[in-house]
Amino acid sequence: MSSTQEEVLQIFRDSRALLNGHFVLRSGLHSGHFFQCAQVCQYMDKVTRLIELLRPKLKDHPCDVVLAPAMGGLVVGQELARQLGVRFIFVEKENDKLVLRRNFSFKRGERVLIAEDVVTRGGRVQECLEIIQQHEAVPVAVTCLVDRSGGQTKFVAPFISLLELTFPTYPADQLPPELAKIPATKPGS
Repeated sequence: MSSTQEEVLQIFRDSRALLNGHFVLRSGLHSGHFFQCAQVCQYMDKVTRLIELLRPKLKDHPCDVVLAPAMGGLVVGQELARQLGVRFIFVEKENDKLVLRRNFSFKRGERVLIAEDVVTRGGRVQECLEIIQQHEAVPVAVTCLVDRSGGQTKFVAPFISLLELTFPTYPADQLPPELAKIPATKPGS
């Protein structure tokens, strides 16, 4: 493990964002591990440092705007946009679907970087990509603090994470006995 990866993990540990137990993820899968990024995002010095560590990985993907899905990506996206010196906008749920609201828009051909906190399957990122394409903007990359898919999730734009981890995930009807014994919680990102 690199020193950067170890520093990132330590930031998560120090803020009590890395949890152990039985969790239902946003994807509907179950896991014995959970990254509760909201715990990190309450400390702006930690968010600033995480984005400082992420930025070098994004140097080949210049953008005009950072787009984040609410809620999880908001703090990450805003700090990333601040450090890059670009505009920040977000999408939010309306009738269980992500949409642009609040008069946010893209210019045709505008280069958009999508920022998320944690990606497991990438459903919300995929919704963001569809919105960008509908508005004739250009997705230059997708970035997140933690890629839980272990590099398995793919998008039409390059996918760049600060930390890539694979913790086993399970459908609800295929839980291992040790996990099935623990009551499941859905803590939210």
